[in-house]
Amino acid sequence: MEELKWVPATVDVTRPSVARMYDYYLGGSHNFEADRAAAKQVEQIFPGVAQSAQANRSFLRRVVRHLVAEGVDQFLDLGSGIPTVGNVHEIAQHDNPSARVVYVDVEPVAVSHSNALLAENDHAHALLADLRATSTVLAGARELLDFSRPVAVLIIAALHFVPDSDNPYGAVAEYVAALPSGSYLVITHATRDGITEEQKAEADRILQVYRNADNQITARSHAEVSRFFEGLEMLEPGVVAVNDWRPDSSEDHTGIYGAVARKP
Repeated sequence: MEELKWVPATVDVTRPSVARMYDYYLGGSHNFEADRAAAKQVEQIFPGVAQSAQANRSFLRRVVRHLVAEGVDQFLDLGSGIPTVGNVHEIAQHDNPSARVVYVDVEPVAVSHSNALLAENDHAHALLADLRATSTVLAGARELLDFSRPVAVLIIAALHFVPDSDNPYGAVAEYVAALPSGSYLVITHATRDGITEEQKAEADRILQVYRNADNQITARSHAEVSRFFEGLEMLEPGVVAVNDWRPDSSEDHTGIYGAVARKP
């Protein structure tokens, strides 16, 4: 098939991928019938899922621009997904052409297509790795990033695909430990906080759809998301819905927390 030329041979296109489903929500074209079918199931349950994905993306844009303005010129994007308009390197390099970005994803399509797009960009690269493999990720990131200077670690809509049994807090702590003073941690994370009983039933149905994909969702509470930032200096307004983090437009509640913190 023509559309499969850019797909690594190891990819099972018949099983939904959370990265490719997210690409579909954002209006991307690097997804397959299995991804679209699963994503449409989610849309039927929660018609606002695409808007939530877009609000999450808007948060990323605002944060990267803020950090570049603060002098940050190195970004490690964990669970970066499939490239779409408004990727980190596009945002950062628009304001600082020398900004460096390392993307990390376990989805081969995401990494393959990222590196195809970045072929002529010496300041950005994508690694095929699981964010839980911290030593592997950090070793690869150090080939492009200078860890003697501040680095912003971005974990956007990825940690809710890491179950408690895989110790997500330990993984985040290892990344933070590797960062110098003045670095930043940025996280967005799905939550079930503040939803009605009817919405809880809908959320359960959405979780069932994701159980058939390559990763399942673990939604976490405000306190559980805040725990990722222990020992760091939280930027105002703290852990809030992504659409409430220094908004530049009016958006509905998303069911996604976002926050930014600085390493002292």
